[in-house]
Amino acid sequence: MTLVIENGWPRTTTWAGEELHIGGVGVRELAAEFGTPAYVLDEEDFLARCAEWRRALPDGEVHYGGKAFLCPEVVRWLDTAGLCLDVCTGGELAVAVAGGMDPARVVFHGNNKSPAELLRAVSWRVGCVVVDSFAEIGRLAAVAAEAGVRQSVMIRVTPGVEAHTHEFIATGGDDSKFGFSLRAGLAAEAVRRVLAEPSLELAGLHSHIGSQITDLAGFTLASRRMAAFLRTMEDENGVTIPKLDLGGGLGIVHRPGDPLPPRPAEVIAAVREAVPAHVRLAVEPGRSIAGPSAVALYEVGTVKEIPGARTYVSVDGGMSDNPRPAMYGAAYTAVLASRSSSAPAREVAVVGKHCESGDVLVRDLPLPADVRPGDLLAVPASGAYQRSMASNYNHVTRPPVVAVRDGSARVIVRRETEEDLLRLYV
Repeated sequence: MTLVIENGWPRTTTWAGEELHIGGVGVRELAAEFGTPAYVLDEEDFLARCAEWRRALPDGEVHYGGKAFLCPEVVRWLDTAGLCLDVCTGGELAVAVAGGMDPARVVFHGNNKSPAELLRAVSWRVGCVVVDSFAEIGRLAAVAAEAGVRQSVMIRVTPGVEAHTHEFIATGGDDSKFGFSLRAGLAAEAVRRVLAEPSLELAGLHSHIGSQITDLAGFTLASRRMAAFLRTMEDENGVTIPKLDLGGGLGIVHRPGDPLPPRPAEVIAAVREAVPAHVRLAVEPGRSIAGPSAVALYEVGTVKEIPGARTYVSVDGGMSDNPRPAMYGAAYTAVLASRSSSAPAREVAVVGKHCESGDVLVRDLPLPADVRPGDLLAVPASGAYQRSMASNYNHVTRPPVVAVRDGSARVIVRRETEEDLLRLYV
């Protein structure tokens, strides 16, 4: 069997000995030792993608978007790679602390941070808080004053740029729960209010136009609008604004035929021209680092043929470990990973075990016609927004994350147990 391993798969993925290998470890061995479903995370690939972003922006800041996937071990990888970390809740902040990240390299996002979250961030001395509303400006100023701290902040601006993506992951337009509208004058007022607070220091401006973006036009337009706004605010307020954070959102390949996203160097080249020379540029890749670095591994449980309709291949996971297809139609592919087959391909639907008709992981997927219970299927591009969005729907326990590198494997997030679930009940 010849399997084409290309974009969307970890870079160490190979087909050898009649099975798929990731990081030098075969999927049959992984399934036998760690069970399925499981997320298999290629450490070498993850670090290589971090390094590519650092090379693209050596004189700026690369903030890994922790919402894509985060655990203490990944925090340690980021520290080794020289990246900063973007968190958006108190829980993600706790993971940053547990992983030993330097608080000066942590940026705290979120459109509705609680007073307790802000107090924790200020007390831990996070490098920057991205303010998202007028209420938050006053709330943070009070917390910082009480703590005797001058807290560095960025102002999140909605630049009126519509990313061509699903409406649920587009964030740069005026009608958004995030940030201050540029067009409506709210962003300018936010600058004035931050400058008026003695306990706050304006470190920069921030924008983020959406996710799964493969066209540079949106990034380029946003960079021009944000740079022009920054210059205007400097002139009107007699200040220097030292940083411009243009967010993340760069897409990845999920299946054959998907458009190839720009490389990090191409993204930086497209936006740098608009940024004033005195301004430090920052970006926030998350999916583009974590997404292609992991593969979801499942075991087939049943194969159900419905004459005149379709064939359903049911696996031991589903929408609890990957809700994205059900939430907004995210499209994936999968391959038979545990053996070779010379059987002709037939179209099937790969579905999960949950009590929902919409629990479909991959629609209309060509798989060998002899696929059977016990086979292992591998789904690439599974490193971002799967484990982090996983749930316990139907009281299914969440899968482990297994890191692989140089022929060895280890658990970095253990599999949940039923005891974990029952521990919460009173």
